[in-house]
Amino acid sequence: MKIFTGSSNPQLAAKIATYLNTRVGDSQLKHFSDGEIWFKYNENIRGCDVFLMQSTQPPAEHLMELLIMIDAAKRSSAKRITAVIPYFGYARQDRKDQPRVAITAKLVADLVDAAGADRVLTMDLHAAQIQGFFNIPFDHLYASAIFMEFFKSKEIPELCVVAPDIGAMKMARAYADTLGASLAVVDKRRPSQNISEVMNIIGDVKGFNILLVDDLIDTGGSLTQAAVAMKAAGAKDIYACCTHGLLSGDAVERIEKSPICEFVMTDTVPMRQGVKSEKIRILTASKLIGESIRRIYNEESISSLFINQK
Repeated sequence: MKIFTGSSNPQLAAKIATYLNTRVGDSQLKHFSDGEIWFKYNENIRGCDVFLMQSTQPPAEHLMELLIMIDAAKRSSAKRITAVIPYFGYARQDRKDQPRVAITAKLVADLVDAAGADRVLTMDLHAAQIQGFFNIPFDHLYASAIFMEFFKSKEIPELCVVAPDIGAMKMARAYADTLGASLAVVDKRRPSQNISEVMNIIGDVKGFNILLVDDLIDTGGSLTQAAVAMKAAGAKDIYACCTHGLLSGDAVERIEKSPICEFVMTDTVPMRQGVKSEKIRILTASKLIGESIRRIYNEESISSLFINQK
């Protein structure tokens, strides 16, 4: 087994290597003056089971790095190449929701496949059907295993799990069943990208402590608007969690000013340098991803990690 990383999240790669009692492999990544990316493995990987760590959040260079790393591994005679993509970027573009637009998630899947990956490992896709866009084995991890353990330990009384939109309803139901909580959902509309409006709250939240759950938070608009609506409807303390905290633009400031008392996310996407918040807590996904890598290497079951947590 050999683990290598691009530049998108080397901190997470180091934690995963530590869990597996190994090290991140020696490689070299540089950019030419015109921006072109150059990558080289500085150690022999012929016949090795290679795991390439790279989230594909913006900028697009992160995706290009991953493709180049895969191609270099293929041309270096690696036995098997697994693209470990903790956060799969472009997953929100999974269908034609209006005329003359691209299905970019399918395009990215084709690129990873064409580059030479033998397998893909990722966590909490924005749309589960993206698994079907790949023609190679695909393993899908669920951060619920991390968050449920965390919120169980908090023993929050009178808890209601809330989906901030209809798309998160299945995830919210799984949390509610495991945590023994009630369930509600926010009905919203999205007039344009990154802009949403809360229309109705479906379910009773008055007098309850709230847990808002979602797979990713970008600008934080939907989340913070849902929190404001919960408070206006008589909710008590409001908690929130998401797998991928992109937190672009002024998302951190929105969370700081919102009624949310604690926002929990994983480290699949690194926090922007210099950004800090007393409300934000980061849980590492390294143990879950590391254990999944170990099981792939040993040809063991991964699905058994998530029984009753889908």
